[in-house]
Amino acid sequence: MDQEIKEANRKVKHLLDNTIFNNNISVSMKHFQETSYRFHFLLAFMYLILKGKKLSQEDVIQAVPIKIASRATRVTELKKAVKAGFIIERVSEKDKRSRIYEPSKEMFDNFIELAEIVFPKNF
Repeated sequence: MDQEIKEANRKVKHLLDNTIFNNNISVSMKHFQETSYRFHFLLAFMYLILKGKKLSQEDVIQAVPIKIASRATRVTELKKAVKAGFIIERVSEKDKRSRIYEPSKEMFDNFIELAEIVFPKNF
């Protein structure tokens, strides 16, 4: 049991050291780690993006459960990420009234880099 606790502690420390305690983290990843909601949003959004999904505003909003944040908060945070340039908003080719959301190249690259640091191949 002691070994399991030590291993769990090592993993948690590694995660913290490479995310919220990392002063050298990219601006985009820092933005998404400022609040627990944003971090939850980052993980849910990127999970869907990496699965190859095209995300409408409703898809993005529904990626985060209502128990985490109100609909108004989810919309506001999405708009903040768009305004900051971390998420790109495009007009849907299928329905010109709809918007599609995707990470900027910078945000995508920063997320992949963070994932590789947090979960190295030999982890």
